[in-house]
Amino acid sequence: MSLRSPLARAPRARRIGAGAVTALAAVSLAACTSNTPSTENEDASGQQAQNVVANDEPGDEVVIGFSAPAADHGWMGSITTSAKKAAEQYSDVDLRVAEGTNDVNLQISQVETFINDGVDAIVLLPFDGAAMTPVAMKAMEAGIPVINVDREFDDPNAARVTVLGDNYGMGVSAGTYICSQLEGQSDAVVAEIAGIDSLPLTQDRSQGFEDALKSCGLDVDNRVAADFTVEGGERAASNLLQAAPKIDAIWNHDDDQGVGVLAAIQNANRDEFFMVGGAGSANAMRSIKEGGSVLQATVIYPSTQAADGIKLARLLAQEKALGDLVEVEVPREVQLYAPVVTKENVDQFLPTAFES
Repeated sequence: MSLRSPLARAPRARRIGAGAVTALAAVSLAACTSNTPSTENEDASGQQAQNVVANDEPGDEVVIGFSAPAADHGWMGSITTSAKKAAEQYSDVDLRVAEGTNDVNLQISQVETFINDGVDAIVLLPFDGAAMTPVAMKAMEAGIPVINVDREFDDPNAARVTVLGDNYGMGVSAGTYICSQLEGQSDAVVAEIAGIDSLPLTQDRSQGFEDALKSCGLDVDNRVAADFTVEGGERAASNLLQAAPKIDAIWNHDDDQGVGVLAAIQNANRDEFFMVGGAGSANAMRSIKEGGSVLQATVIYPSTQAADGIKLARLLAQEKALGDLVEVEVPREVQLYAPVVTKENVDQFLPTAFES
């Protein structure tokens, strides 16, 4: 079978819906701009505006297959939970969730089952993007659009849409915030507790952090790596605190491992610095809101990416688009922002935070 373009539509027998351009709020991919069709009219530029209908109005039923790794930490657990909650909002979505697994071969077989069942779209957070690329390509060749979440495939043609967090942007946001808090302190000591150093996402986060600190004349004076677990975070933080008798600011890449990091800080009786977390867990945000902790802020890495994937899969299957855009097709890539959460804005982000 010849390779289909990732921009190509599914075969006619697989097409669903009227294909009208729809109104969907770009930030949440959920809110609609109108509940009733509008008449065609001419906008200020002289162009004809297309008729629009609300994205959330029920259409033809679509079957969406979903597969993600095992929920072995809070962020990953929230990925599947948020995907299910997104699907529950729609009476026209039949979501088929495969059991979370860190076995690549099992995840491949899950996707093959979706293909054989003839689902209308597949939302896939791969345990291993490279290993999952061939089966994702197989789905695309079968006319089933694949929405790739978080961990990219080796070949962009294996997905119709890719939904990503911004790892480099996380580092930039963390570094920029620390610069703002240490303004004028050119001798400030900045430390970093990274995740798994071999992962590109960790490397991207660290590079963004380094680049942002350079803009205010700071650098990373002490750095250790953990493993995104509570135990690893506590061990890495203990080593850091022993090696650095003076610290002014710490960026910890991940709020799950941050539980251990904060335990190590408490055990060492250190509080001369402030800390910025990463990913945006609910317990971290609650601590920020309450105050009284070294944890002063955290940087979002959305655990709602799969929920956005479900919404985009529904739009693709029903031949709809993002109504806030002029284009009549769903974009190839959606990269989510990495905002800094502080005491001032924490209430805005708590509702979508994950539990560590």
